[in-house]
Amino acid sequence: MQECKLQKNQSRCSCTYDPCPRKGVCCECIMYHNSQGELPGCLFPPDVERTYDRSVKRYLRAMQGS
Repeated sequence: MQECKLQKNQSRCSCTYDPCPRKGVCCECIMYHNSQGELPGCLFPPDVERTYDRSVKRYLRAMQGS
């Protein structure tokens, strides 16, 4: 089993939702957002991530530059 790099992940995590219990625990973050039909915040540009709209639709718009 691979060791979780929680401290290293937390220092690089771009999620601005500070009370999130999954911050830095990437596997839990991905599973949670996937169960909600969303993508994790780390995939979004910073200005879009701060909106907390983690929808696939918003991600596609961000990647198209709108």
